[in-house]
Amino acid sequence: MSRELLLLVDALAREKNVEKDIVFTALEMALASATKKRVHDDADVRVEIDRNTGEYEAYRRWLVMNEEDMDNYEQQIGLVEAREQMSDVNVGDYIEESLEPVDFGRIGAQAAKQVILQKIRDAEREQILNDFLERKEHLVMGTVKRLERGNAIIEAGRVEALLPRDQMIPKENLRPGDRVRAWLMKIDRQARGPQLILSRTAPDFIIKLFELEVPEMEEGLLEIKSAARDAGIRAKIAVKSNDPRVDPIGTCVGMRGSRVTAVTNELSGERVDIVLWSADPAQFVIGALAPAEVSSIVVDEERHAMDVVVNEANLAIAIGRGGQNVRLASELTGWTINLMTEEESAQKHEAEASNIRSLFMEKLDVDQEVADILIEEGFSTLEEVAYVPLAEMLEIEAFDEATVNELRDRARNVLLTEAIVDEEQLEGVEDELLQLQGMTKHLAAQLARSGIKTRDDLGDLAVDELTELTGIAEEEAKQLITHARAHWFADEA
Repeated sequence: MSRELLLLVDALAREKNVEKDIVFTALEMALASATKKRVHDDADVRVEIDRNTGEYEAYRRWLVMNEEDMDNYEQQIGLVEAREQMSDVNVGDYIEESLEPVDFGRIGAQAAKQVILQKIRDAEREQILNDFLERKEHLVMGTVKRLERGNAIIEAGRVEALLPRDQMIPKENLRPGDRVRAWLMKIDRQARGPQLILSRTAPDFIIKLFELEVPEMEEGLLEIKSAARDAGIRAKIAVKSNDPRVDPIGTCVGMRGSRVTAVTNELSGERVDIVLWSADPAQFVIGALAPAEVSSIVVDEERHAMDVVVNEANLAIAIGRGGQNVRLASELTGWTINLMTEEESAQKHEAEASNIRSLFMEKLDVDQEVADILIEEGFSTLEEVAYVPLAEMLEIEAFDEATVNELRDRARNVLLTEAIVDEEQLEGVEDELLQLQGMTKHLAAQLARSGIKTRDDLGDLAVDELTELTGIAEEEAKQLITHARAHWFADEA
């Protein structure tokens, strides 16, 4: 019988083009399943086949556990009872007893065959998938095989891939037999159906399409730094030239627009704006907002945001239909873009100046004239007054050396006093709150004064409550609350 088993393994391995060990493992599972039926359906049975002789042995095994943790007496055994059989056994070990193996010829043939064939099918599928992945093809081309509940099953060579409905370009109507291109978004090895998940809406898809159409990208003369899409309607890509002789925008557009038209046709008419990438974030944002013309721009590095000022005539263009232009520009650049008119900018500037004026007058004990001079010279915080180089402050014509030194001393004393008070307030504040992205000691102390000392306390606040308590901007408040709540969802997952 052992010789017949070896011949069977050899034949199946050749027929299915898989490793012999995979067939041996499948047979062991089939034999274990048949043996288990003679013992108990819940029993843990292990079968071991000698790869050289074909002889096999069966064992029933139990996991050693503490008695109070046991919940399956067919697969588990208490530590005390286990040590009566084997003195040096510990929790987490297995103890086994030999069983008489079933006669292979009397196994429920159909059940064994199903186990073996399923195992081999899984191995074949894994091999085909690995062969595909070795080719490193992120852009997949295939044929629509069938549609299932709105999702398309794509046949790409020997593999099947899934193009979900929400990853198709809106309004495109795919039918069985259609040739289609898509981006390999992820691989789901646990899926029972297609394991390749595709997308036609991902920004990476448009990048790959341009790489196909623009040979200069493969040569390294050009590169696409980022992309943003409103699938089927409009997209923006940021291109950079690595060779001063190559015009990045003209090269991507192609002769008479041939290259960009080819991409647009693949994307069901999606209009593509090609933006010149710049290492200067402000210049990059100005380019991304085209065709709108920008009057001025203020960069806030701390909040990773920009206030972009446009005149009334350009405001609608900058925003775009349904906010599309500014949203895509923000996604493309990675910066939060706050659009405003010149009048709104002036109002915001005046409001900020008023807040800074009040801060200087109260904390430095100076009159409005001195506060306004500091603001005009570009000072906006007590830290700047306290620690900007002395020589720089002495350049202010309205102040003599004694005034400068007095202002610096007052600012430093206020900061020191606030730091001491903050440290006292931070007693009992949860470490996780202090470590939140965007949290500072001063902000944590402000929260602590209102009884907010944990992430959960902060997570329970509404955005307007947080801005009222601390005076921080609405966007910053949103981000802090989001970070504070993140562990709730992680715990659920």
